Amino acid sequence: MVIPSAPGSAARRRCVAVAAILGWAGLTIQLYLILYLRWSVAASLLGGLMSFFSFFTVLTNTLVAVVLTCELTSRESAARRWFLQPWVSSGIAVSIAVVGVAYSLLLRHLWHPEGWQWLADELMHDVMPLLFLVYWWLCVPKGTLRLRHIALWVIYPLVYFGYALWRGHLLAVYPYPFIDVDKLGYPQVFVNAGGLLAGFVLIALLVVGLDRWRTGRK
Repeated sequence: MVIPSAPGSAARRRCVAVAAILGWAGLTIQLYLILYLRWSVAASLLGGLMSFFSFFTVLTNTLVAVVLTCELTSRESAARRWFLQPWVSSGIAVSIAVVGVAYSLLLRHLWHPEGWQWLADELMHDVMPLLFLVYWWLCVPKGTLRLRHIALWVIYPLVYFGYALWRGHLLAVYPYPFIDVDKLGYPQVFVNAGGLLAGFVLIALLVVGLDRWRTGRK
């Protein structure tokens, strides 16, 4: 699906609407699967909700769906203005790109989901990263990104990493195997996190570079 770049065009709104629906659909399916599993073993549904939001993938896909929804909303609000700022949307584009790349390189080979889990997995790790990057390329205004924005973007994964370690320390449950302190130890976990952060910064540099190139081309 190619998103037309003309602001306000009906075709662009339809394409963004489809992308937003797919984004929310992936999140809804994943939430249902987690809550159903918890319910089937008589576990706390609140704990399932907390588990759902413990994943970087879920948090980032939520941000993606919010941006796409804000794009469709005509009513002005502080939230809409915030999320549609080019530097904010671009930072989310970097994060969702990291979700797709990290999953393909580090996690895809570890399991083989089926049925609804496969659908949720594909939507959140493959479909939405691609659609949002297309949206970023065609619809987000270019020419305002600076290298200093990368320092703001990395706050998000750093805060998430700290939260994941804190939660894992309390519950002995880590959302991803490459940050499992109980199995790997803190030195290896920090090495793994450093590698992921380096990848994040590289993608961020690429996004800033593409932003400048796109502006220069015009």
